[in-house]
Amino acid sequence: MAADALQRLAAELSKLPGVGRKSAQRLAYHILSRPEEEARALAEAILSARLGLRHCRVCGNYTEGELCPICEDQGRDHGLICVVRDPRDLNAMERTREYKGLYHVLHGVLSPMEGVRPSDIRIDELLARLEGVREVILATNPDAEGEATAAYIAALLRPLGLIISRIAHGVPIGSDLEYTDEITLSRALRGRTGMD
Repeated sequence: MAADALQRLAAELSKLPGVGRKSAQRLAYHILSRPEEEARALAEAILSARLGLRHCRVCGNYTEGELCPICEDQGRDHGLICVVRDPRDLNAMERTREYKGLYHVLHGVLSPMEGVRPSDIRIDELLARLEGVREVILATNPDAEGEATAAYIAALLRPLGLIISRIAHGVPIGSDLEYTDEITLSRALRGRTGMD
């Protein structure tokens, strides 16, 4: 019976992104080696987050209330919206402490191969919240789906007279040029800036 419970725990953990079978087993053994209170706290934190969080009715970020703290913050620049794929990307942007505008979370990107159409992601919601907005920053990933999504949204926004910008993409700091792919290098060249 104990072996079945251990296998079930490892099987559930292996469903997490980036967690393979061996990592799931290591995590399962680690959880079992911890005091019961820690296992209970982990289980309660998972359930609390899953049951207590919802999407902000304005931007789509996770929140406990109707609005997320970013949308509620009157000190942020409400004329600036940064469009991201999902809440993880919003968190990455926030970690920079550079961006002071609002966000719009699409909860996906266009992907004809996977059957994801414009109506499947939050593009209509973006279009509905543009009153008073002067600039939309498209911050989707620089992959085929992210580029297609950014191009599609830009085409919808152009007739509205807004400033439409795209985050710069280039060579990451600490990387070697010889290991950088051609697309990244070409973008880095096109987006080059002057030296002060």
